[in-house]
Amino acid sequence: MSPVLAGILQLLALVVALGLAHRPLGDHMARVYGSSRHLRAERWIYRAIGADPDTQMRWPAYLRGVLAFSAAGVLFLYLLQRLQGSLPGSLGFASIDPDQAFNTAASFVSNTNWQSYAGEQAMGHLVQTGGLAVQNFVSAAVGMAVAVAFVRGFARSRTGELGNFWADLVRGVIRVLLPLSVAGALVLVACGTIQNFSGIHEVGRFLGGAQEWNGGAVASQEVIKELGTNGGGYFNANSAHPFENPNPVSNLLQIFLILLVPVALTRTFGRMVGSVRQGYAILATMGVIWLILTALMLTTEFAGRGPAFELAGGAMEGKETRFGVAGSSLFAVATTLTSTGAVNSFHSSFTGFGGGIAMLGMQLGEIAPGGVGSGLYGMLIMAVVAVFLAGLMVGRTPEYLGRKIGSREITHAACYLLVTPALVLGLTAAAVALDGPAAATTNTGAHGFSEILYAYTSAAQNNGSAFAGLNADTPWFNTTLGIAMLLGRFLPMVFVLALAGSLAGQTPVPATAGTLRTEKPLFSGLLAGTVAIVAGLTYFPALALGPLAEGLAA
Repeated sequence: MSPVLAGILQLLALVVALGLAHRPLGDHMARVYGSSRHLRAERWIYRAIGADPDTQMRWPAYLRGVLAFSAAGVLFLYLLQRLQGSLPGSLGFASIDPDQAFNTAASFVSNTNWQSYAGEQAMGHLVQTGGLAVQNFVSAAVGMAVAVAFVRGFARSRTGELGNFWADLVRGVIRVLLPLSVAGALVLVACGTIQNFSGIHEVGRFLGGAQEWNGGAVASQEVIKELGTNGGGYFNANSAHPFENPNPVSNLLQIFLILLVPVALTRTFGRMVGSVRQGYAILATMGVIWLILTALMLTTEFAGRGPAFELAGGAMEGKETRFGVAGSSLFAVATTLTSTGAVNSFHSSFTGFGGGIAMLGMQLGEIAPGGVGSGLYGMLIMAVVAVFLAGLMVGRTPEYLGRKIGSREITHAACYLLVTPALVLGLTAAAVALDGPAAATTNTGAHGFSEILYAYTSAAQNNGSAFAGLNADTPWFNTTLGIAMLLGRFLPMVFVLALAGSLAGQTPVPATAGTLRTEKPLFSGLLAGTVAIVAGLTYFPALALGPLAEGLAA
């Protein structure tokens, strides 16, 4: 079987699997977040944290819950790393330095999972399972909670109440993420992913030196890393490591897990607003963008020129032979069009255009289908902007799902869209202009610029993948990337929840003959165009200096 045909078959299998899971999982999440019943285990948690799950919150209270919980998570994870050397289960590893501990705490709490360290050489079992894996669950649940609160802004009227953050958080973990993670971990173990608490032991001797490795609860962390669009690997090689991702079957399963919840949330959205066709319109837009970038990535990586490319069947530099070009390209697009950040190959070794496609996927806002929760609310923000533009073109007040989009609403949406580009482009310019940060790149010229641009794009978009080649374990990058992660995660949430509160307080506007039908293919096309123009063109000058220049020079 040719590598190209194998890639097409993997793509088809992935689409079919997502199609089969979309409806049942989406309906289940709609029931979870719409239920007034609390499970016994959930009631125990509410008592432990002192929360009343039946209290309805307006958007400022909901936001305070998000920020307080996340701030506590940063502090707890920071202290856990700083005290590692004195805690059991450390495998003899020392405590983490302050700047790296801050970077890692900010990274995992913000659902970014950027790692400036080698996990198997720095983090013991307690930090990995009691700190990082826990944040993989709760940071994903926070994103889902904010997305559901935003959807309630469209579903409710004449009230500013968006639900209860603590109930949404706990239900997301207990009823959605945890059951899926248990099932997924069992499948990964069956595929060969390790799951143990082994200490450091010698696995062989090569060229006169000893090769040592430690085990870990890898399968259980691997599944939530992908399912929660987190991305942080137990080992430095991430999903390219055979202990995490042993074969093509586990590789395709991990891609499926990355896309599963964001795809299903579009069905949840449709059910909660009372029109599943609205959910299909959002899903169609996401699907078109994902398929276009996947096709471009496969074409770019298979169409390399020269005898080395032809003999290898494509651009194999930086890719695992057990996955090949197709499995690596599918993974790269899935991970950069979501906020996952897991990698099974090294994006720095992709062709110039291939690396640019991975970068563009993040810069579009990771909305196709995007991160767990963040992808849905990011695309709905784009939908608000799209109907506003349509209203300007036809000369009538824009409406979306029966809500008027006025100056207050479009201001919140515009602020949401401006936060991330300001962080990415501003910090990239500072790093390039200063001698110290610029010296941390392995390469010079366009590729060196791409290393820095990719790092700040990954941090501010809460992706977490690395372009490789950049020495990010420095005080400058640990600090600035940590700040970019926190601001890139929580500042947009402020505007999302403020917009949700504004929408929930409105009286629904009845549809008329002049109302834009947002469940139709015409709107999906308009929405895709809005994404390309508003998000894509923002970064075009920076892309022209990096991956586009490198690709054209090849």
